[in-house]
Amino acid sequence: MDLGAPASYLTLSPGVPVYSSDAQRLGDVEHVLGDPEKDIFDGIVFGGDSLEGGHRFVDAPEVGEIYERGVVLTLDAAAAEQLHQPGPNPATMSASPEDTVESDLERKLRRAWDLISGNY
Repeated sequence: MDLGAPASYLTLSPGVPVYSSDAQRLGDVEHVLGDPEKDIFDGIVFGGDSLEGGHRFVDAPEVGEIYERGVVLTLDAAAAEQLHQPGPNPATMSASPEDTVESDLERKLRRAWDLISGNY
């Protein structure tokens, strides 16, 4: 398997093959998650016919090596099968009016901070 020269996540594009640590082809890169301006690599979403349920998200620490023509994970094929499927943003929340009510402790702490910081 000739994957080419080592590369950066910045050069990864959709369609690049993704392999397990035991050299099994898992699928192809679908999306690269990161913030190039801050040089933060979060991971990749990959998919393929060999994965039950479709796409998987692999976190950056489990991406072992990136090459011109392939990505090799630190996980074997069995562990890669257990990776999470991408879904809606888990940070999406709703707030009700009760969530904005300040508790007694919060009110006391805010007042104490205002007194200490001179914002009273």
